Amino acid sequence: MNTYISIALIVLSVLLVASVLLQQIGNGLSSTFGGAGGSYQTRRGFEKILFRATIVFGILIMIGSIAYIVV
Repeated sequence: MNTYISIALIVLSVLLVASVLLQQIGNGLSSTFGGAGGSYQTRRGFEKILFRATIVFGILIMIGSIAYIVV
């Protein structure tokens, strides 16, 4: 059983990393250090799906980790 959970966690980890890397970063680090980053954009279409998928992958990794410890 732990083998299946381990494989699922590895797959979820790869999906989480891919979904984070696919998200647009906007202006890079310029807004981090006080640059002009005053614009706010709403997520639409694929960006919205990718944002929600990132959250779901993170939650599934937490659940899978807890299941791995319990089993």
